[in-house]
Amino acid sequence: MRAPRNPFRARARRLPPAPVPPGSPVAEARGLRVRLGQRPVLDSIDLTAHAGEVLALVGPNGAGKSTLLAALAADLPAGSGEVRIDGRPVADWPAADLALRRAVLPQSAALSFPFPVEDVVRMGRAPWAGTARADEDDAAVAGAMAATEVADFAPRPFSALSGGERARVALARVLAQRAPLLLLDEPTAALDLRHQELVLRICRERAAAGDAVVVVLHDLGLAAAYADRAAVLHRGRIAVAGPPGEVFTDGLLGEVYRQPVEVFPHPRTGVPLVVPTRPRPTRTDRTESRSA
Repeated sequence: MRAPRNPFRARARRLPPAPVPPGSPVAEARGLRVRLGQRPVLDSIDLTAHAGEVLALVGPNGAGKSTLLAALAADLPAGSGEVRIDGRPVADWPAADLALRRAVLPQSAALSFPFPVEDVVRMGRAPWAGTARADEDDAAVAGAMAATEVADFAPRPFSALSGGERARVALARVLAQRAPLLLLDEPTAALDLRHQELVLRICRERAAAGDAVVVVLHDLGLAAAYADRAAVLHRGRIAVAGPPGEVFTDGLLGEVYRQPVEVFPHPRTGVPLVVPTRPRPTRTDRTESRSA
C-alpha cells in the first residue's frame, strides 16, 4: 500500500519566482470578459502590468476597476479571454504557487478574532512556509511594519484599531508577503493626507525594486503623481491607457466621469492636476461666506 502524500514535502519542493527583468510582463489580460451573475462587468480588456512600474486603474464607480483587479489576482474567473501571471495562465498555477507570485489587498480588511497586529502582518508570510525563504519571515514582517508605520501598536488587537490603522496593517501584511506582483484595491481610501502619500511612495519603492504594482485609485491627483501608467476604465472597457500626463485630458475625463474638469500642470513639478470645474463665486457668495 502506497504511503499517503505528504503536503509539506510537496510544499518544500516549490521554487520561489525567478527575478523578472525590468519592463517584462508580470501580469497580462487578453480579451478578458467577466460577468457577475447575468451582468457583464468587463468586456474585451487587454492590459499588461510590467516589472518595475506602477499601473493605476482609475475610473468612476462601477467602471470595473475592482473586478479587473480581482480577475488579475485569479480571485474572479474569466468568462472568456485569458489572464496570465509570470507567463502562465492563472488557472494552471496551484494556489500555493500563485500565492508566492502575487499579493492582494482587498478594499476592506475584516477579521473575526482579535489577533494582535504583528500576527496579522505575519499572516502574509504563510505562502513561504516550508520554502528556502521561510527564514526571511522576521525581517519581512519587521520591514513591512516599519514601512507602514504600524510597529508602535504591534501588540494591539486588530479589532481595536481605527479604519485607517487597519488599512495600514492590511497593507503591511501584503508587503510582508514579498510577492513580485502587488494588486492593491483602493489602499488610500481610509487614510489621511500624510498616509496617502506614504502608501504611494511605498508603491514607487516596490516598483523601483523591480516589482509590478497595480493599484486602484479614486484620487486622480495621486495617480498622476505616482503612476507610470494609468488605465482609465469606462463602462467595463479601457477607454485609454498610458502615462497620466498624456491620457489625463479635460475632454476624456469629463466624458468618463460625467463631470467637467480642468487638467493643468503643477507650477513647480509639472505633474497634471485634475480639478472639477466649479462655478465662480459671486460677490454675494463671498460676502456671505465672510459674514458666516
